[in-house]
Amino acid sequence: MAQVEKRGGLLRKSSASKKPLKEKVVLMYDEIFMTEDPSKCSPRFWEELFLMKVNLDYLEGKLESLDGEELMKIKDNINCLFQHCIQALGEEHPIRVVNALQTLCALIRGVHQKNKSTSGFDIINMLMGFDKAELCMKNLMESLDSLLCAEGSESLKSLCLKLLLCLVTVTDNISQNTILEYVMINSIFEAILQILSHPPSRREHGYDAVVLLALLVNYRKYESVNPYIVKLSIVDDEATLNGMGLVIAQALSEYNRQYKDKEEEHQSGFFSALTNMVGSMFIADAHENISVQTNEAILLALYEAVHLNRNFITVLAQSHPEMGLVTTPVSPVPMTPATPLGTTPPSSDVISSVELPLDADVQTSNLLITFLKYSSIVMQDTKDEHRLHSGKLCLIILTCIAEDQYANAFLHDDNMNFRVNLHRMPMRHRKKAADKNLPCRPLVCAVLDLMVEFIVTHMMKEFPMDLYVRCIQVVHKLLCYQKKCRVRLHYTWRELWSALINLLKFLMSNETVLLAKHNIFTLALMVVNLFNMFITYGDTFLPTPSSYDELYYEIIRMHQSFDNLYSMVLRISTNTGQWKEAASKVTHALVNIRAIINHFNPKIESYAAVNHISQLSEEQAHLCVTLEESVSLGDLPALLEFCGFGGGPGQLRHPNLEAAGWTRSV
Repeated sequence: MAQVEKRGGLLRKSSASKKPLKEKVVLMYDEIFMTEDPSKCSPRFWEELFLMKVNLDYLEGKLESLDGEELMKIKDNINCLFQHCIQALGEEHPIRVVNALQTLCALIRGVHQKNKSTSGFDIINMLMGFDKAELCMKNLMESLDSLLCAEGSESLKSLCLKLLLCLVTVTDNISQNTILEYVMINSIFEAILQILSHPPSRREHGYDAVVLLALLVNYRKYESVNPYIVKLSIVDDEATLNGMGLVIAQALSEYNRQYKDKEEEHQSGFFSALTNMVGSMFIADAHENISVQTNEAILLALYEAVHLNRNFITVLAQSHPEMGLVTTPVSPVPMTPATPLGTTPPSSDVISSVELPLDADVQTSNLLITFLKYSSIVMQDTKDEHRLHSGKLCLIILTCIAEDQYANAFLHDDNMNFRVNLHRMPMRHRKKAADKNLPCRPLVCAVLDLMVEFIVTHMMKEFPMDLYVRCIQVVHKLLCYQKKCRVRLHYTWRELWSALINLLKFLMSNETVLLAKHNIFTLALMVVNLFNMFITYGDTFLPTPSSYDELYYEIIRMHQSFDNLYSMVLRISTNTGQWKEAASKVTHALVNIRAIINHFNPKIESYAAVNHISQLSEEQAHLCVTLEESVSLGDLPALLEFCGFGGGPGQLRHPNLEAAGWTRSV
């Protein structure tokens, strides 16, 4: 017996004596692709068509095989098919509705694909006809809205969302999709919110609903009034916002879980055994093999929610159990059209596992923690352009969060401490920190750790200038909040200072190469201004007086880097050139740092010379910085011994000078 060829619509192969048999639906499609009206000879043609199982491959392939001129000849039949699909959506028989939805997907995709190569026809005219387009789309959107809001089949709702996603994503640039004008006029916003606010429908359709909303919000958002932007910005229903947050958290958690699984598999595999034998010289190359497809669609949804709706900020801090702990069986969904690129949803078990009661033995998390973990993975590798844009979006979201007053309040809240295990890029000169050693700290510490990690790990030939600028901006906004609200954060600020100084050294070392592509003085100015902020206002947010001493010590210890930076910007600002003005701004910004270096460095060198010390310890340098200017550094050992600090110059320890009555004059 001949093998069945379902894909081509054939039921058996052709032979010399017999013609090939075709599915009835394929024969009906062939009639549609004739110039004659198929219902002339068969009055029940359209009723019968939607009782037949759709052959998506054949229908789309047939559309693709026609050239623009041939397609225009059958425009009336395509218009008729489109209109009868919309009519079938109002039928009570679910089979008709399912087949109509799938046929619409095939039509929309097929016609748009054809238009990519031959733009000699208008999409709207080809699908519906200009004269009937407004009424057709009105009826279509009303039918989809009714199906999404009804208490009917979950499968139908899923197909409705797939059709809408298909409609939105058929063009590379969403703002060039003119059909969406009708989607703006006939809004389905309330139907999307209804899905997100009800747990059962959210478990089944939440992902598609959130992605669809994010895409609709981006339609000509800067060119005209987008009703979806307006409506999203004023949503204040707690159940809806929490539902949206849960869907986003689930999708990001699924990515984090997949990455962790691949990482563990990679570490326990053959390559791990090989590197144990030959060393870690290839550790960076091994890391590049751990790759999980990123989810820009859900990241875009998070950005729009944070950016547009201030009420959503509260959702970031909503506690929930770590996801992916329990799996729950879900009802199967029938065959649907292909999911648009970049909108692949997480597995259903993850979607349904989150809505569980909190357990004392379960590590609690929240959307912000999940997002920070996701960002720490995505931002590791920016060599690929795709991941570069994804990392940029992560930093834009963090900027929105760092700008918000309420977000800063819970970021800096001492009563909200979490252990956030950020992923760190493998590097030869440092060991991977053990998860169990992570301290519980306010969430702002994790944000700062992420920024420091990015600064340290991306000084490379393909310098991601834009990402560095956004990274420094996030740090600056957090410091502004701490200064304004006098929040004394117990954080290891020295790691940040060291990272910033190393960044300046990198900019100077690669001045010629970088200046050919970027204005590095903008970034250098931002870094110097961060130090100025610590110097000028550090007493309002640094945790202890000794923190100020550590800052001055770090500046003095690395004075050569600041001196070199000053020489570089002075050289460029005194010459006529493209970067003269930008370099001049850095020159003026270095005044405070140079004043500190010029004030303390000679005194420290003098003290070292008097006491025959080739290199001062950190404690000795701290003492020199802390003591009042009126104290003669030559009498320092005797003075310290008198105050009870003991020891000679070689045995000085770092005391609490304020407890002994000393004050800092700087």
